[in-house]
Amino acid sequence: MEITKVSVRKVENGNPRMKGTAYIELDNCFAIEHIRVIEKADGTLFAAMPSKKGSDGEYHDSCHPINEETRNKFNQAVTEEYNRIKDLDVQDNKVEENE
Repeated sequence: MEITKVSVRKVENGNPRMKGTAYIELDNCFAIEHIRVIEKADGTLFAAMPSKKGSDGEYHDSCHPINEETRNKFNQAVTEEYNRIKDLDVQDNKVEENE
């Protein structure tokens, strides 16, 4: 599996921990949207996978890496892209439309 595209959009939504949203393409054939860029208490960032609220009231990931190596690839790709765009104005940073 290769991450072939990463886009991150900064957000300012009143939640100081949520820094942005991300879009990732895998092998130029599978896309994952609505990944949240979250800042932990220690200042490090991580990619929170898309989730939905279940009938039990808890949130459950819609999709997610199933091993540590893949999770680290996602976190690294999203973090690197966020760090690249973090100094842009929110208006200047738009997620590219799906092609």
